[in-house]
Amino acid sequence: MKPVGTVQFKNQLPTQLQPLVKLAHNLRWSWREEAKQLFRDIDPELWEQLDEDPKQMLLQAPATRLQFLAGDDEYLGRVNAEEQNLSEYLSDKLWYQDTADATDAVGDPLVAYFSMEFGIHPSLPIYSGGLGVLAGENMKSASDLGVPLIGVGLLYTHGYFTQSLSGDGWQQEEYKYHDPAELPIEAVKDKNGEQVTVSVTYPGAQEVKIALWVANVGRIPLLLLDTNIEANPEELRNVTDRLYGGDNEHRIKQELVLGVGGVRAVNAFCEARGLKRSSVAHLNEGHAGFLTLERIRERIAEGMEYPAAFEQVRASNIFTTHTPVPAGIDRFDMEMVRRYLGGGQPEDQQLCVGVPIEKALELGQESDPHRFNMAHMGLRASQHANGVAKLHGEVSRDMFAGLYPGYEPREVPIGHVTNGVHLPTWVKPEMKELIDRVTGGADLAVADSWSNPQAVESEKIWKVRNKFRADLVEVARAATAKSWSHRGHTEAELAWTSRVLDPNVLTIGFARRVSTYKRLTLMLRNPERLRSILLNEERPVQFVIAGKAHPHDMGGKKLMQEIVHFADQAGVRDRFLFLPDYDINLASYLISGADVWLNNPVRPQEASGTSGMKAVMNGGLTLSISDGWWDEMPKETTGWTIPTVESQDLECRDHLESQALYDLLENEVAPLFYKRDKNGIPQDWLDLVRESWTTLSPMVTSTRMVRDYTTQYYRPTKHQAELIAQPAEAADYAAWLEHIKAEWAGVKVSDLKISESAITAQELEVSVRVDSGSLNDDEFQAQALFGALGHNGDIEDPEITVLTPRGDGAYAAKVSTDLPGNYGITARVVPNNRMLVSPAETRLITYLEN
Repeated sequence: MKPVGTVQFKNQLPTQLQPLVKLAHNLRWSWREEAKQLFRDIDPELWEQLDEDPKQMLLQAPATRLQFLAGDDEYLGRVNAEEQNLSEYLSDKLWYQDTADATDAVGDPLVAYFSMEFGIHPSLPIYSGGLGVLAGENMKSASDLGVPLIGVGLLYTHGYFTQSLSGDGWQQEEYKYHDPAELPIEAVKDKNGEQVTVSVTYPGAQEVKIALWVANVGRIPLLLLDTNIEANPEELRNVTDRLYGGDNEHRIKQELVLGVGGVRAVNAFCEARGLKRSSVAHLNEGHAGFLTLERIRERIAEGMEYPAAFEQVRASNIFTTHTPVPAGIDRFDMEMVRRYLGGGQPEDQQLCVGVPIEKALELGQESDPHRFNMAHMGLRASQHANGVAKLHGEVSRDMFAGLYPGYEPREVPIGHVTNGVHLPTWVKPEMKELIDRVTGGADLAVADSWSNPQAVESEKIWKVRNKFRADLVEVARAATAKSWSHRGHTEAELAWTSRVLDPNVLTIGFARRVSTYKRLTLMLRNPERLRSILLNEERPVQFVIAGKAHPHDMGGKKLMQEIVHFADQAGVRDRFLFLPDYDINLASYLISGADVWLNNPVRPQEASGTSGMKAVMNGGLTLSISDGWWDEMPKETTGWTIPTVESQDLECRDHLESQALYDLLENEVAPLFYKRDKNGIPQDWLDLVRESWTTLSPMVTSTRMVRDYTTQYYRPTKHQAELIAQPAEAADYAAWLEHIKAEWAGVKVSDLKISESAITAQELEVSVRVDSGSLNDDEFQAQALFGALGHNGDIEDPEITVLTPRGDGAYAAKVSTDLPGNYGITARVVPNNRMLVSPAETRLITYLEN
């Protein structure tokens, strides 16, 4: 029957429950179980259906239930206590304030953190995978530590895709519209109550308006930029339509909104809130690289010349690279970048007025003159840079060594901060109780070690682990039934899905973005051997696998289809599952329910990887290639390492490493799991779990990561920026750089002399003559490089010793060694200035003449 009229009913929340609105609009609830429980208790079944979304719960809960709770004194007491707890959390002095020095402007945002995606919770769908989740962990931990960050990202109209499978196992993507009114965000309002907007200009003087929204992540405001507003024509409204969608031209439009629009948004937000502007910009990957041009434009508008403005901005930029392979870097056609910067347009119509376009293009130059490289731009425009694991730092220094000619890769100014994960988000409540016993209730945000690993009996750990595995089995069965129904099977055909997996069987988890180097299908190299491992009668094993391939990555989709086809084969489908639509909610069950977390990338192509860290915190063990975070961990007593094969024959490498994986599963992992005492407890397995859990967990928290960023990058960068905060200081430094570059060709090093004594443990004097031309002694540094000779006759890992002036162009120092052998000595001169974090920044160096 068709209606004659329609009426839309909306909930009117009882006055007594109004504090729930405040709680729902601060994403701290996503990592606080007490807050979650308040919303869960409204309607547990609806809570699950809504994917644990508090705002939707308040919008969709039955009115009678809300009215009942408004009269429930016990429930209201919990609501008011939780509101009070949030208020205290937002105002407490935390680690950052306790460690602040006199130069810290506590209360004002220190760092603006720019990222293409943020993974806080599925209720805010602006993330795709690891990069976004890592950015979310950064926000949460900065909040827990009191670090004054402000996040900057894009509000995607359709977010990232939801994933399903076709009948033949091919990935299908669906994009859903997300109404801002239904998201846990608020419009940023000006003093007149109007939503704040900023704008950027595209070629042809096209102005795109950007609306500002804010998500409260505990104490941290996350600014979100939205072009889907009525003020824009349709083609411009679609700029922020999808995460990683569209072609390169669409991508550059998004990155200009994030970088240039993001800087303008931060300024507008700070003005609206009465805050000082952040002094440091942190680029989480190269996507926000164009922010450099806008920050330079601001200074030029205040009267600075480009060279001084550039150096002032460079001193206050931090660039974090997340990819160990060149193919993972954003690269644009050089002429397209020129066009979007306003090339050929009148100056007042250019994107960043006053910034010389040729200078801007130089920042992204690479070996291909037709390509603009966003990572190169990030490195050239940032005085501080880092990779996301120790090994990744080494790989990055090798990969980008060409930007610093004359310097050895180990001298390339790229450090590392190993990624971490947010313990309160990922640790299940039952495990959190055990952690509190092990740590004696210590503040886990600042705990560097867990003091009492024996405080929890093995039986209690085993009980919790069994529950987590059973929870995963339940979720996997429901997901499998839903997936097979979507693939065209009737309910009558799906009875088997209620029996997949076994809550008592050793469970291997594998979930991550599906790309070639992660080798999703390495486990399928020998299908029959894998089948025998899965179906072993005495020591069975089961796999639960998840992950998404980029919509344009046909190779990744093919790998996923191979996994699905193997899983579909009769006889193994109840032991080998692929679960579609991997997201934060599904991940929470996978990483806690898996007994072993598998990671088998091509070494060293995994920058960090964080899923295994989450498993460790929940009592899971690691089975991994020695890559990313696992490479720097104490591995021998905390898990298993798949041997790495150094071979140019990729087929041979994959074959041998897959055989090693099978061997470990059959001969070490499964036997240890099924070795039980008279009470059915795997004591030896749990000893390994306890060692892994208590040793590794404090090392891989995101609070440790944010403390590292604060001490190694945020505060030093702020200090460095303050050295040239005044325009005259910046101009002086820029002039010095021009002077040193102009005069450097005249610098010569010659006449190496070594004292006759060459006895171990005795000092050996080294001297050289430096012709410095017009440079003063304090403008350069003479150095001796001394170390053992390798088989190829080169100095291996030379020790660098500063040579001191002795007059008349002579420079000398003393070196020594405890070990006999053949040693090499050479010398060089590098620029020297208090503003240099590393002399390699100048790309100037002169070695001893032969």
